[in-house]
Amino acid sequence: MKLLIAPFAIAALLAAACAVSAQDTRFRPERQQIPTPGCLNMKGAWEGGSAPCTQNERDSWLADLRHWRDERRIRIGYDGSRYDLPAFKWTQSSFFQPQMMAEDRYFYDPVAHRYTVDRYLDDLEKRYGGIDAVLIWPTYPNMGIDNRNQHDLIRSMPGGIPGVRQMIADFHRRGVRVLFPMMMWDQGTRDPGMPWPEAIASLMAEIGADGINGDTQDGVPLAFSLAADKIGHPLVFEPEGDPSDEALAWNVMTWGQYRYPFVPLVDKYKWLETRHMVNISDRWKRDKTDNLQFAFFNGVGWESWENIWGIWNDITPRDAEATRRVATMERALAPFLVSADWEPLVPMLRYGVYASRWPSGQQTVWTIVNRNEYDVEGQQIELAPEEGIHYFDLYHGVELTPAKNQAGRNVLSFRIEAHGYGALLASSAAPDPGIQKLMSKMKELSATPLASYSHEWKVLPQQIVPIAATKPPSGAPADMVKIPEGDFDFRISGIEIEGFNDIGVDVQYPWEDTPRRFHDHPMHLKSFWIDKYPVTNAQFKNFLDATHYHPQDDLNFLREWKNGAYPAGGDNKPVTWVSLEDARAYAAWAGKRLPHEWEWQYAAQGTDGRTYPWGNAWNADAVPVPDKGRTMRGPDAVDVHPQGASPFGVMDLVGNVWQWTEEFQDEHTRGGILRGGSYYQPQGSIWYFPQAYKLNEHGKLLTMSPSMDRSGGVGFRCVVDS
Repeated sequence: MKLLIAPFAIAALLAAACAVSAQDTRFRPERQQIPTPGCLNMKGAWEGGSAPCTQNERDSWLADLRHWRDERRIRIGYDGSRYDLPAFKWTQSSFFQPQMMAEDRYFYDPVAHRYTVDRYLDDLEKRYGGIDAVLIWPTYPNMGIDNRNQHDLIRSMPGGIPGVRQMIADFHRRGVRVLFPMMMWDQGTRDPGMPWPEAIASLMAEIGADGINGDTQDGVPLAFSLAADKIGHPLVFEPEGDPSDEALAWNVMTWGQYRYPFVPLVDKYKWLETRHMVNISDRWKRDKTDNLQFAFFNGVGWESWENIWGIWNDITPRDAEATRRVATMERALAPFLVSADWEPLVPMLRYGVYASRWPSGQQTVWTIVNRNEYDVEGQQIELAPEEGIHYFDLYHGVELTPAKNQAGRNVLSFRIEAHGYGALLASSAAPDPGIQKLMSKMKELSATPLASYSHEWKVLPQQIVPIAATKPPSGAPADMVKIPEGDFDFRISGIEIEGFNDIGVDVQYPWEDTPRRFHDHPMHLKSFWIDKYPVTNAQFKNFLDATHYHPQDDLNFLREWKNGAYPAGGDNKPVTWVSLEDARAYAAWAGKRLPHEWEWQYAAQGTDGRTYPWGNAWNADAVPVPDKGRTMRGPDAVDVHPQGASPFGVMDLVGNVWQWTEEFQDEHTRGGILRGGSYYQPQGSIWYFPQAYKLNEHGKLLTMSPSMDRSGGVGFRCVVDS
């Protein structure tokens, strides 16, 4: 049976559909940003040319946005009461927040075995004016090297939970809030044994953290906020992606991942709830002008992220100084920047200069950006005359005297430099002490043009940590293989998931002038001896018995041993849960050293460039069966896969445990080069530490402290110079 609909009914349905669409908005948000009036977009002569926006066009756009906001709040049943809670008030002035790698050398001193929070914060204060919050990142890209989950890695940080708690207190002492990440994709490592909302809430309460960044999450579900509330430690949740509009009620912060046309776009979440804080995140961008200008225009903040998974993306001196000025103004003007009467894109007199208006009580602030590549000087804004109102150029720290135009309106003139900033205050009262302090500071800062600071981006150089040669042996060392002198084409690439082939990714060998992902270098190697097998538990036990070695940072040291004894049946299995420092201590005792990476590869590959030690085709019988579970069964004995032998007869090079070789460092990060891959393959995400079974690939494990660096998937073997 067919359903018949009369023509008049079809017409009525179409009319209703059009009405529903029309009542929503003519400027539908595109992800997180709201489009601007079309009249603001410059058109070429072939498109009919451009004409200034009329007042009616601007008013119509703003009325549409306000109507959309009112209706949207009704549709989502919006309740903004969470923004009134004292525990979350800090977010409304938390403008600058770096994502900081826990491995950053300014944050922790592995020699002194202490956190250096003051050194870290002092550096940021000196370079760009400091921060309001910090997102500490101890997980990706190392997570998955063993089965420690995201919370186990926090517990593995130096000093364990007490050390982390004190470190957070050090940040709080400096007025900086602390967030950690959560990864809901972490379903392949150790099961936390309780629902994730409860696990996160309890650990964050234990260490005293303030909030959570939802990595890869388009909104953090309400259950996480409720779990934190339930135990009396409310947490701020800041998703990376776009939450639903409804989730704005409990996600009181978000990241902003914007597009950057010439005319600044309005942030949807800030428009729906002006107390909402956005930290614009654009980590790979080397010129931060767009980030800072869109943040200042919208009255929001910026994720001042430089250490990207150990790849340093430096803030240039010009951007650093611009950051200092924007931060100085936003912090002082924070009470204005939550105004419910915010008006974006108020009329300005000069092309390419855009402003937001922020009324508060009897005062009004304007935040202004010059998107042009040239300075704009002279008349900037026209305002209706008001009795007793004084105007202040907050950026230059001076009072302005308005001129009258032919229409009797006030016209304010001032200068905004290319890609620069401006801020105005209109007030019937004298500036309060806070504003006076701001004007004094900005007068000092703006006396030096931004253009006088270098805007050149520079890569951060790396150095390889030297490995001292050993004494030649008096005879053939036991259980070692002699590798003959020869020519070798050392061809290798890093397996970092992100960074593509950008300069600064991976490592910088001594013969290279910059770090890069792909390396190819012909070399001549002298002969050397290399352990036939990785160092075993039994061999490491002999070292402990002979030296009574015990590291100062002993968290996770030989984690699976009990009372100084390795697990039963483990004598011939490779020792794991040893750091670079532990491995070097063993090697020194044995009269050996760790191998240079090219030595390891030459011993594994020979001279024919083969893909695996045994040839060019994968052989599953030459390696342990992969462990794809969540508990780690442990590695195989080192001698049970004879088919894995290299051309020189070196064994167990691939697929059992990763093996330490070189160490690289730059001013901010250290990393140990791992070779051979391991048997452990956590499942469920592409973001776990990838494997490098091929001999032309290596892994780079970011290193912080022995407690963090030790792993159930990493062992080592040694070398002796001949």
